[in-house]
Amino acid sequence: MRKNFLLLSLCLALSATAQTKDGGISASMLRDIQKEQTLTPADRALINAIAANNIDDLAKNHMNAGELDTYFSVETKKQTITDQKQSGRCWMFSGMNVLKSDFARRTDSLTVEFSQAYLFFWDQLEKANLMLQGVIDTGQKPIDDQRVQFFFHHPLNDGGTFCGVADLGDKYGMVPKEVMPESYSSDNTSRASRLIASKLREFGLQLREMVQKGKKPAAIEKAKTRMLGQVYHMLQYTIGEPPQKFTYAFRDKNGKQIGEPREYTPMQFYKEVVGDQLNGSFIMVMNDPRRDYYKTYEVEYDRHTYDGHNWKYVNLPMDDIEQMAIAALKDGRKMYSSYDVGKFLDRKRGYADTENFDYGSLFGTTFGMDKAQRIMTFDSGSTHAMTLTAVDLDAKGKAKKWKVENSWGADWGQKGCLIMTDRWFRDYMFRLVVPKQYVPEKILRAADLPPVMVMPEDPLFLPDE
Repeated sequence: MRKNFLLLSLCLALSATAQTKDGGISASMLRDIQKEQTLTPADRALINAIAANNIDDLAKNHMNAGELDTYFSVETKKQTITDQKQSGRCWMFSGMNVLKSDFARRTDSLTVEFSQAYLFFWDQLEKANLMLQGVIDTGQKPIDDQRVQFFFHHPLNDGGTFCGVADLGDKYGMVPKEVMPESYSSDNTSRASRLIASKLREFGLQLREMVQKGKKPAAIEKAKTRMLGQVYHMLQYTIGEPPQKFTYAFRDKNGKQIGEPREYTPMQFYKEVVGDQLNGSFIMVMNDPRRDYYKTYEVEYDRHTYDGHNWKYVNLPMDDIEQMAIAALKDGRKMYSSYDVGKFLDRKRGYADTENFDYGSLFGTTFGMDKAQRIMTFDSGSTHAMTLTAVDLDAKGKAKKWKVENSWGADWGQKGCLIMTDRWFRDYMFRLVVPKQYVPEKILRAADLPPVMVMPEDPLFLPDE
């Protein structure tokens, strides 16, 4: 009994020592912390209120909650609002919104709705190949190598950027939505994606073993092809079989059929509606105040296809980005853009403004990081792609507010759209895809410079969802 008592005393002593070593919260430090907690009756009222209510409801700035000004001096033509449902395919919806707008603008009356399910099928197959080939390429490295870990940690996802729309469209073409409609698993991607990701990790281990045993490249390629056959099979079951040919007739904005139905392959349809290829027709720009402006950066392995294009962008001040956006909008062009959409967002009104919520006053503190500091500490980054459609300019031609088409359904926000103040736009807008004809020569030259390579682990290079 005495022996047990001595052991217990020793354990308690060791525990106390462990809890008070340098850097831990010591008893004296805890007393100092608690001394600061002098609660007034107002504090106690706040404790009760915050414990029982949504923080945003309590922090909402009443002075900023008036009727929204929905007038825009520069606005592109309205089009149907899409809904990505429970999926991370905002990048695809935004990209296709741009393409269908360009088609309607070019033909003056014809409309088209692209099949997201079709392109998503190829996106998932191509990402599976990117993962497996990446595992082969790094097969001689240890399993805890950062790049090996990257492939096994992120074998598959449903996020992306406009570069994916360009690479996948240029390679596989597109089809109308009525030819390959959405499935449950394309609308709700998480379960099927998790199962395919699990299979890819299993396959990845098998390929690593083949590489390490010195198997011939032809044998490894054959094994990878068989593995991709299994992935293709799972995608068939969950998304559907992509059509090789189909018959289609275009309609005008009133739904009237134009001409006789024609037979198309996906590539023939793509060339008629989009053009020969998207790649080379645009540049992607970004505002990342951590890095030098007027330089081009490329994100290694941030692509949708192994043989495609890494995400490459020119880093620019917001003034330059806004000038290009205004020029394109004035010419009736919608643009792919991405944001940290959850920050200071009034979801009910579809309104984003840095003055929507006063979190500092609610908690008696300040939130003082600037955009660069928020990025470097993972506090902010691009999370969601939307289609830039309108800007409201003051008498001097400066932006006051912006509008985007979202992909959360027509019942969300401002009839499916989001209005954002310019101060919010400057703080939480990150990426913009600009057709080259609206890009100044100085920026085009910067886009042609050899890129600075950056790694996909960077806090700003998560895919848009």
